Amino acid sequence: MVNCPKCEKPVYFAERKTSLGKDWHSACLRCEKCNKTLTPGSHAEREGKPYCHNPCYSALFGPGGFGRGGAESYVFKK
Repeated sequence: MVNCPKCEKPVYFAERKTSLGKDWHSACLRCEKCNKTLTPGSHAEREGKPYCHNPCYSALFGPGGFGRGGAESYVFKK
């Protein structure tokens, strides 16, 4: 039995979502910034934490400046 990297509770086979090389509860696999529910394989990763591709990952870690990366209207304070 493995533990979820987010809540540290055991993940049972029927409820697991495998992503980033770890098993998660489906409710725990969420974007670190906006808390949106993610699906395995359709999100970005930074330092072992999941992020939605757009807007969060693009705005936080993408190229800076106006009109770059498609997330110019989203500016997050780090």
